[in-house]
Formats: sequence, structure tokens, C-alpha cells
Amino acid sequence: MQNFKKYLLLSVAMLAFVSCSSDDDNPVANNVTLEFNNTFKNTTIVLGNAASTSATANTSAAGQVHHFSELKYVISNIRLIKDNGDEVPYNINDLDKGATVIDQAKTASLSYVLSNIPSATYKQIKFGLGIKPEQNTLDQVRFPNFYAAAGANDTEMMWEWGSGYRFTKVEGFYDTDNKAMSIHTGSTVEGTEGAYTQGVNAYRDITLNLSTNAIVGSKAPKIKIAADFDKLLSGKINTITLSTGTGMNDNATPNVHTAAQMVKFVDNLGGNGSSDISGMFSVTAVEN
Repeated sequence: MQNFKKYLLLSVAMLAFVSCSSDDDNPVANNVTLEFNNTFKNTTIVLGNAASTSATANTSAAGQVHHFSELKYVISNIRLIKDNGDEVPYNINDLDKGATVIDQAKTASLSYVLSNIPSATYKQIKFGLGIKPEQNTLDQVRFPNFYAAAGANDTEMMWEWGSGYRFTKVEGFYDTDNKAMSIHTGSTVEGTEGAYTQGVNAYRDITLNLSTNAIVGSKAPKIKIAADFDKLLSGKINTITLSTGTGMNDNATPNVHTAAQMVKFVDNLGGNGSSDISGMFSVTAVEN
């Protein structure tokens, strides 16, 4: 009887060991980190004020010199695509858990961790630049964390005049005399309070092929994504020259440029959704 108990205990211990080893070798999920690098062409952007000598000096396709003092954009609606084509959504209906503000001034914001991603091999990533229309309301009750992060004094990713979020916020200076540049994008509404309808839809869905398949399981891969702000003025869709004034073609400040002018920036940064589905973004590496 004692021998039987010894064998039974040994068998249970071995079974537990094998089970634990199996779980360790074949985890059902792991993290994926999205690491954003905001660049002008191949140079990582350095922010600076009007008098800065260290800020990244940029020249557009039209020859216009400029540099940035603030650079922010919203990422949401993230989906990973398996090598068999299946789509794995990441908290796509929860802005608190599945949306973030990328802020060049905050190093921590440039890495965004997707937790509990199912073990698989992934070939593609999709995400939104901005927030899709059905979620683009300042809902403090439903999404208090994202609401607070987007509305913070050092973030300011909310329209003062509307009910939605800013999707991109670019501040800086242009031309040799450092005129102020302020370019904000986001969806617009039309009508009166209580009867608003969708105006311009500035949300853009981005699709990027991974440079190497991301293998999630025993590994927690890092996907490196470049956002090339050369595309702001020198995009695949539009070549833009900045000007300040009150005319229909003036575009350097958000209270001046029209919705039609704003869409040119939107299409450059996020693509037009048909001939360009990557905009300023590209995957530069996958670290497994």
C-alpha cells in the first residue's frame, strides 16, 4: 500500500511537471509591442521651438523649410492578421484598452503593448489613424481613461468646438522667418446642437504588411513602425505648400483652413483608403 501511494504521488508530480513544461513551451497567448518611430524621411524627429537649432530641419517637395514643436496622433481599432488570413481584433470597441495617443514629446507613449494576443504567426497589422465615427464622441463615462488622456492640458486632443477628438495635432514653424504652423485633423460635424450629422470623415484605416512574420507564443514580438512626416506636405496624394491668410487655399492654421484643405493633410498622413492604404506608415522591422 505504501509503495502504491509512492507511485501515485510520483505519477501526479510527473504529470504536473509535464503539464507545466507543456504550458511554458506552448503558451496560449503573449504580448506584442508596437514601437513607433516618428521620422522625417529616415531621420528621427527632434522637436523644437521657433529659435531651436537642434530641431530636425525639414524641407518639403515644394522646397518649403519647416520644423515641428509638437507631434501627436491617435491610434485605435488595432487588428493583427494571421498567416491564414484570420483577423484578431484588439479591444476595438474599448478606447480605454485599445486606443492611445502617440506623442513625440513623451518617450513612453511611443511603445504600445498589446496584451494577451493569441499564439499564432501574424503577417499583417491594421489600425486606425484617428477614431472610427461610431466611437468619435467625448464619452467620459464610457471611456474615462482615454477621455482623460486625450483631454489633458499637455495633450489637448479634443476639439474645442465639437464633440469629437483630434486625430492628429502638428505644431511648428515654416519658412526662414519661422511663421507659425498649426495643422489639426479630425472628423467634422454639420448642423446645429442636437441635430449634428457627419461632415468630413477624417478616420483612416491603415494596412501594413509585416517585414517578417511576427510569431506570438513563447516569444513576445516587437513590431517597429515608422511614421514619416515628410508625407505631411509631400505625400503620395498631395503636394502641399503652406500659406497663412484668410483665402480658401490658406492652410497653415486650423481656424483658417477649410475642411477640403484639411482632407489633403488627412490623405497624406493616413492614405485615401483606396490607392493608398498605408499613408505615412511602414513596418521597418519585426523582432521575434
